[in-house]
Amino acid sequence: MFTIERRTWRAKGGRHVSKIGPLPVLPAPTYAAEYLRSVFAPGMMAPLHVHSGPEAFYAVSGDTCLETPDGVQRGRGPGNSLVIRGGPPMLLMATGKEPRRGFALILHDASQPPTTLIHDWHPQGLCERGRAADRSRRD
Repeated sequence: MFTIERRTWRAKGGRHVSKIGPLPVLPAPTYAAEYLRSVFAPGMMAPLHVHSGPEAFYAVSGDTCLETPDGVQRGRGPGNSLVIRGGPPMLLMATGKEPRRGFALILHDASQPPTTLIHDWHPQGLCERGRAADRSRRD
């Protein structure tokens, strides 16, 4: 389902769905990959957290909003994808009117935990404001 390979690599079979990346990977002696599958109801948020390596998201359905101290990234509709470098705190929220079903990959230094929950960062509410604006445009 996921392939982590050099940019020139090509699959010998299967069906290509999406290219996501490149991932901004820092040098490490060894790497580990954590794959996640998630279903978020509209408005649902992941707990505030950081990753020790880059994370790539792919949504099968629904809309995605990712807020960090650097700002906000949004992905809309089936096939939307986002990439974020390791390190910054983040808030992930399902926006739109249908559930967000998706996959994620965290590629990290194997000596570090992939995810750490945090409590010392406070998002600005960019995803919530964007979701409210989307709802008012539909009404």
